[in-house]
Amino acid sequence: MSLPIYASPVDALNYYALRFFAAVVLFFLIIPILVIMPLSFNAEPFFTFTEGMLKLDGDAYSLRWYRSIFESEAWITAIKNSFFIGFFATILAMTLGTMAALGLSSRHMPFKPVIMGLLISPMIVPLIISAASMYFFFSKMNLAQTYIGIIMAHAVLGIPFVIITVTATLIGFDEDLQKVSLSLGATPTQTFFKITMPLIRPGIISGALFAFATSFDEVVVVLFIAGTDQKTIPREMWSGMREQLSPTILAVASLLVVISTLLLLTIELIRRRNARIRGID
Repeated sequence: MSLPIYASPVDALNYYALRFFAAVVLFFLIIPILVIMPLSFNAEPFFTFTEGMLKLDGDAYSLRWYRSIFESEAWITAIKNSFFIGFFATILAMTLGTMAALGLSSRHMPFKPVIMGLLISPMIVPLIISAASMYFFFSKMNLAQTYIGIIMAHAVLGIPFVIITVTATLIGFDEDLQKVSLSLGATPTQTFFKITMPLIRPGIISGALFAFATSFDEVVVVLFIAGTDQKTIPREMWSGMREQLSPTILAVASLLVVISTLLLLTIELIRRRNARIRGID
């Protein structure tokens, strides 16, 4: 959005001041994350820039720490666990979150604000409290230190994202389309998959990507619930920081940054496509 031609000098000042402030905030948020990426190419086992790296000497850079990821059985197991848990947690969160959003969008749903607050509470409650509560709950159900328990716990953290994105997609949804479909002889199931699902699909996909990213980066819940066989990438990074400090952690962190960036770009593309279809842009 550009500055309109009728804007006053004060409006122009506010316009550029806001963008400058946003750029400064973005700079301080991004730079600490990006600085680890060149460090992951360090040829030496250091967490600082060597003299050769500062001089851009080719011999000071190496892919040894990226190779070490795939040469380590512990890291390979952690990668497999992260994708396995993240995939099924995303499926569960996407299913339950979509059902909850559809229920909350109904005009006949009582106590909507209370139910909505309870459903998105995992986003608000401090994670340490949620993790401790899940540990005691799953322990009584004999689900602690099992894949099922971790998947369920990660799904709980991902459901609020699905609810929010699907609910946002349902804003302005024309319920007459469902009534017309039913009046023409379609079953409720056919109406959902032929009418409702295509319209809310962008919100479902966006929520699923958020849920997957949440599961993929989660470490606190894993520390409480997971056993020795369910180590994920964040937990392996946590163990490496405490037990054996290695630049391999920087290489893994760089890959996580790339994956998170790709997920965010995908979500933004979906949002723009949905907005274009709705005629907003």
